[in-house]
Amino acid sequence: MKPPTNLDQLKISALLLLLVAFVSSAAAQQTPDKKPEKKPGFVWTIKTRPILNLSLKAEKASMAEVAHALSERLKIPVFLGPERQKELITIEFSELTLEPALQLMSPIVYVDYELDTGSSNPPKALGIYFFDQNQGEPPASAVVSGSNQTLLVEGNTEDGVESDSDEAKQKQEEQPLRVQYENNVLTVKAKKQPLPVILLKIGEELGIPVDIQNERLDPIDADISKLPIEDVVRQLSPNIKLFYRADLTRAEKRALRLVLAEPAKNAQQGP
Repeated sequence: MKPPTNLDQLKISALLLLLVAFVSSAAAQQTPDKKPEKKPGFVWTIKTRPILNLSLKAEKASMAEVAHALSERLKIPVFLGPERQKELITIEFSELTLEPALQLMSPIVYVDYELDTGSSNPPKALGIYFFDQNQGEPPASAVVSGSNQTLLVEGNTEDGVESDSDEAKQKQEEQPLRVQYENNVLTVKAKKQPLPVILLKIGEELGIPVDIQNERLDPIDADISKLPIEDVVRQLSPNIKLFYRADLTRAEKRALRLVLAEPAKNAQQGP
């Protein structure tokens, strides 16, 4: 057997180089370069049963990303003030209900709610606001809006006249409908008054729009003294929707809109 010549050795070397190149190319195609995935610096855990509760663990996480994830999980808008959008937060809490959890995340928090008096469920959150110091309150129609509004038209022969006499006070107390709002509580005294009229009078007293979708004029009586608006509407009818805003910083609530809806179909069916 002849020993390999220089030409044979060159051919073998060339074949080996081609084989190495082929194997490298195949390996590169099978295992493409993977960029490391960027993991968020926070973890939300949100449970809805038996009641809504939230858990959050964040380490120097973007407040904007944390809020966006919360919005997606709750399926409601979450708004941030300009400074809050740039903020990094480090926080950890476990199984808190909505409002205590939100208060830990921001010094200024508002939540808009819808209360359905015909439902046993708690009020439904419609929007959350994490605002900056001195930013001011969000617009009333930020998430609560409506195109319909009914106006109350009434006459009073003594408009602009106030009297502290016992006779005037007695006359006022004998009026068939009296609504008074002071110190965040509402008093409603009604004798044989249509519910739409009562709600319109409440809206006038609170300075909020009222949408009357159910115009049944069956008169009702009401004797409610110094209760929050949400308790008042629960006592008046199961067909009312109250939209209100909770200012968690000041522990205050403010009504935004009232709607008198049509009764549910099963509620309209008689025996």
